[in-house]
Amino acid sequence: MANSQSSNIECVNDADCSIVKHFAKLKDPRRSHRRLHHLQDIIVIALCAVIANAQDWQEIETFGRKRLDWLKRFLALPNGIPSHDTFERVFDRINPHAFQACFRAWVEAISAGLKIKHIAIDGKTLRGSGSAKLGPLHLVSAWATQQHLSLGQVAVDAKSNEITAIPALLELLDLHGALVTIDAMGCQKEIARQIVAGGGHYALVVKGNHEHLLADIQQVFEKAIDQDFAGFEHSRYEQRDHGHGRDEYRLYSVLHTTRGIRQADEWEGLTTIGMCVAERTIDGQTSGEARYFIGSKKASAKYYGQGLRNHWGIENHLHWQLDVTFGEDQSRYQRRHGAENLALLRKLTLTLLKAHPAKLSMAKKRYAASLDPDFLEEIFPDVGTLEKP
Repeated sequence: MANSQSSNIECVNDADCSIVKHFAKLKDPRRSHRRLHHLQDIIVIALCAVIANAQDWQEIETFGRKRLDWLKRFLALPNGIPSHDTFERVFDRINPHAFQACFRAWVEAISAGLKIKHIAIDGKTLRGSGSAKLGPLHLVSAWATQQHLSLGQVAVDAKSNEITAIPALLELLDLHGALVTIDAMGCQKEIARQIVAGGGHYALVVKGNHEHLLADIQQVFEKAIDQDFAGFEHSRYEQRDHGHGRDEYRLYSVLHTTRGIRQADEWEGLTTIGMCVAERTIDGQTSGEARYFIGSKKASAKYYGQGLRNHWGIENHLHWQLDVTFGEDQSRYQRRHGAENLALLRKLTLTLLKAHPAKLSMAKKRYAASLDPDFLEEIFPDVGTLEKP
């Protein structure tokens, strides 16, 4: 995990890639007579600080004070650097939906020229954000696996779960032509219907939460294997990996049939059922398991196997980075709106860091940016184009 790939994002029109331009549309939540600092200044300082290794509001303020002369080149700063309390209050008052809309507009601009073929959706809990009244904040995120690009996030309601958040997230995404992979929590008929209606394809993991569906898939595969797949339109694909002292083998098999699947017609677009037999050998000890999934595209086992394998890129390249590089799980910030907006700020920062071509880890890029303002400007080139209000 030391080095991460670049996301290779680019725009046809550089002006459309301007983060500041898209966030300039954000409504200031403060009363006019209490605005000692411009909202643009607050957002730009926060983003620069997070790029440069700041983890909380106090460190964001410290960054601003230590880089005051540099920031004065392109920000008005009529009353100097805001206090950490000001950063905290403002970000807690900004509507997360409005903040998300600005982020989404920017993502759409930078992804317009990209062909996003695979979107992984998964949830993550911000473990330090819980309080005596509320449990920790849980966010469901969408990740373009090939581009290493965060596409958006939706907070799970305190009294609900991911099943209600995933449809809200899907509404924000352009699904056309993309494979959408979700774990067993998202294996729901309405979610499948929404993906197909949006022009996408799905691969949904099936576990015990759909007892009859799981049993039916297992029985169909047992029959197919007993017959050596005679009479079944099928495909198989093998993957082998070796590293870190372990060997992994996965055999993906897909059957393009819905015969034997009860209520198959209630799963919109269902064409395919799949099985993955996985074996892992560590220090001479081998363990194995079988996993199952359903799909809407009549495609090869390789298509599904690579999609399901790449799904975990959201864990390795997004969630892992947020925890290890940005210390997200260690953050004790509990105010809901502020925690959600700060989480989105981290994702925005991660996208910029991944886009920079330097062959450094994310942590080293952040450290370099904290030491060298010129390097920070390379990561966040918007700052060099800003004009003082």
